[in-house]
Amino acid sequence: MTVREKMHQTELYLPTDPSIWDEQMQCLTKQSDYNLTRPYETEKREALLRELFAEIGEGCYIEPPLHANWGGRHVHLGKNVYANFNLTLVDDTHITIGDYTMIGPNVVIATGGHPILPSLRQEGYQYNAPVHIGKNCWLSAGVIVVPGVTIGDNTVVGAGSVVTKDLPSNVVAVGNPCRVLRPINEHDEIYYFKNRTIRDSLKK
Repeated sequence: MTVREKMHQTELYLPTDPSIWDEQMQCLTKQSDYNLTRPYETEKREALLRELFAEIGEGCYIEPPLHANWGGRHVHLGKNVYANFNLTLVDDTHITIGDYTMIGPNVVIATGGHPILPSLRQEGYQYNAPVHIGKNCWLSAGVIVVPGVTIGDNTVVGAGSVVTKDLPSNVVAVGNPCRVLRPINEHDEIYYFKNRTIRDSLKK
């Protein structure tokens, strides 16, 4: 099995292996170009994102700076995905994010892990497990998603949460470790923030 195959099959491998190193450096160079763009260079940003990411739908926007181990090479975005400042993608294997998902500032989505056994870590071994985030989710500021996690459609993850296990669709989840707080329900059809109603706000 090649190093590249091991990367995507949750096998132990050495991330500094020469067979992958040059390609990774090329990806990181393009990422640096993206982070150096100016706010008005929207067409240049769009073109660079299409070069960087494995897949990217229409209407996606990622606020620089973006930090990704492979510059987004293993990231698959649906349409209209939005990410705020300092998104960190440990994209050593595949990260999939569905349509209309919103990502707050300083969010970390990680696929890479290291063995608990000290001797293996000392040698630099790593393994990767893919992350799947559904459609129309909201990951609030400072959320951390660890390797191998799946988050269902429409789910909201509260600020500062550490998602260590799968989350179902249509829930609000918070905490460290992140747990389901409640389902999205009729209350959310009336109120958008504390006692503020959707109907009254949209009428203004």
